[in-house]
Amino acid sequence: MLPPIDTNSVLALRAQILERSSTLGAVAPTAPSTAPRFDTAMKDALQAVSRIEDQAGAASAAFERGDSHDLASVMIARQKASIAFEATLQVRNRLLGAYKDVMSMPL
Repeated sequence: MLPPIDTNSVLALRAQILERSSTLGAVAPTAPSTAPRFDTAMKDALQAVSRIEDQAGAASAAFERGDSHDLASVMIARQKASIAFEATLQVRNRLLGAYKDVMSMPL
């Protein structure tokens, strides 16, 4: 059985996506200095995954020390970290596939 979905976090994520979408729509195409950079976006995403994994590790360590008795929150944190890592791995695989495709294109 799957755990219940936290609708508040889903709605907050939706609001962030809509806000970023409207912000990107407002950026003029003639202003390259304000355009988001790929390397910055990747660095931010990797740091976010790292923070999620650190939080999961801290929750696990607290449970093992006996500081926390909420096993459900520990399992949820570990699952979030696992999903974030798997998503990062899939993005890496797609980027490598795209790179190989571009490199194998004839001139």
